[in-house]
Amino acid sequence: MIGKLITGRSFGGCIRYVVQKHDAVILDAAGVRMQQVNQIINDFNLQRKYNPNLGKAVGHIALSWSVNDTAKLNDEVMVDLAKEYLQKMKIQDTQYLIVKHRDKDHPHIHIVYNRVSNTGKTISDNFQKQRNVLVAKELTLKHGLYLSPGKEQVNRQQLKGQDKVKYELFDAIRSASKKVKNINELKEVLAKQGIVTHLKYKSGSTEVQGVSFSKGEYKFKGSEIDRSLSYARLSQAIGDQQLKPEKSLADQLREAIRNAEQERSSQNRPEQTTYLKPEPETHYLKQALSAGSDLLGGLLGNIAEEDDGPERKRRKKNEQDQSRGISR
Repeated sequence: MIGKLITGRSFGGCIRYVVQKHDAVILDAAGVRMQQVNQIINDFNLQRKYNPNLGKAVGHIALSWSVNDTAKLNDEVMVDLAKEYLQKMKIQDTQYLIVKHRDKDHPHIHIVYNRVSNTGKTISDNFQKQRNVLVAKELTLKHGLYLSPGKEQVNRQQLKGQDKVKYELFDAIRSASKKVKNINELKEVLAKQGIVTHLKYKSGSTEVQGVSFSKGEYKFKGSEIDRSLSYARLSQAIGDQQLKPEKSLADQLREAIRNAEQERSSQNRPEQTTYLKPEPETHYLKQALSAGSDLLGGLLGNIAEEDDGPERKRRKKNEQDQSRGISR
């Protein structure tokens, strides 16, 4: 889902373009009659008189969806999405007209609204472009609609006018920014392609606050072309590129060969297991002797007691009898 916002001065010209387009269909409206073009124009202009000092009272929004969403979008769904979009954009309590066009392959509608509210107050257009991007993405994700993968995937051949120039600028700036060291070099490279770079300076200083690009009759702020082309982000991208230069093909090949050799070396190296060598039996006997005769005697005594057979028992009994004076 993509929203394109325009403000203007003439309800007559905007309404005629939207309503009298070939195969145009009015889907919904609020605060205006829908029977005749002149009635619609008169109703918008009547409310406009409540706030005569507002020059650009005409609000015009084009909402479009991917051709991949065609099966999901009938007239009722598109009207519901348009109303939800207006509510999130804080365009409320005012007249509007929703018209479907069928001159493109992808589904799209036009919304005309009065920037003079029903109470005569001005509907602000501050930060609308930034809010539009966020709201369009939010609704796309919320309703499971197709999300474009980025400007790189857009079919340039089908673009015309302002959109065509905007994408030409996007491609040229992105390509040139990868080859330069600073903004001044970028200006020179783009100038050779017929693109003029306009730097905006802070009042009374040489501090750059923003950048715009123009080609032919069209001029856009860098952030309008793409958020990555604002002055701050563009400068950072060019600076980061200098800090981290891209490796040459030769360096990449050397690194690949080095990694392969290290991996091969580690695979061919035999595993080494350390085993403890058992000590001979005499080792433990030597330990006992070195500890002293008492220890040795104790050890031998224990061995004798464990070997207490029948002959040993008989001798021991005779010794006991003789000590008591018993003869056999």
